Amino acid sequence: MTSPPGIMSGIDQEQLMEKLRIFKIQGTDRQGRNVLVIIGKYFPARFISVEVLKKYLEEKIFSRVGEKAFSVVYVHTGVQRSDNFPGISALRSIYEAIPINVRDHLEAVYFLHPGLQARLFFATFGRFLFNGGLYNKLQYVNRLEFLWNHVRRKGLEIPEFVFDHDEELEDRPMMDYYGLESDHPRIYNSSTRDSQVGMYSMRCIA
Repeated sequence: MTSPPGIMSGIDQEQLMEKLRIFKIQGTDRQGRNVLVIIGKYFPARFISVEVLKKYLEEKIFSRVGEKAFSVVYVHTGVQRSDNFPGISALRSIYEAIPINVRDHLEAVYFLHPGLQARLFFATFGRFLFNGGLYNKLQYVNRLEFLWNHVRRKGLEIPEFVFDHDEELEDRPMMDYYGLESDHPRIYNSSTRDSQVGMYSMRCIA
């Protein structure tokens, strides 16, 4: 069955997600667990249906996670609500589709470069979208240097624009929203201080 004009087929949507490399299992955290890296800026929310995304995650990501403990690094840098946010109901549906064994083996979610809007969103909807166990695994990380306290640099690919944003935060500390309290205590702060596929350089840190 073909898709209506202007609407991508399920296969095309899956191929787009593969091409953009939104979800990557690479590297390990400080406890030796596998890491699932999610680049939020690359998620084309307007073109990917919830059902296709759930199918893709089940077949391409969750099947690779297996029965072992793992961590997630979610890179929020450069995310735009109009382009990259699938919506509250979609997030809830995606979460409910995650197999129980995968949820149980998720040890931590490191949320890199959270902005004020993201913090307020999770403070308001976090417990509604996710159960308490998963929500309490969310840890805000304001800078890359603090991420390396929890995740090994070797084998982890981070897009260049993430490093650029980190440098901006060094020069403009108010962008960091330093001192803003989270709705739960697991928050990492710093006190010292648009790209398409193939169009950005990658730093694979050894």
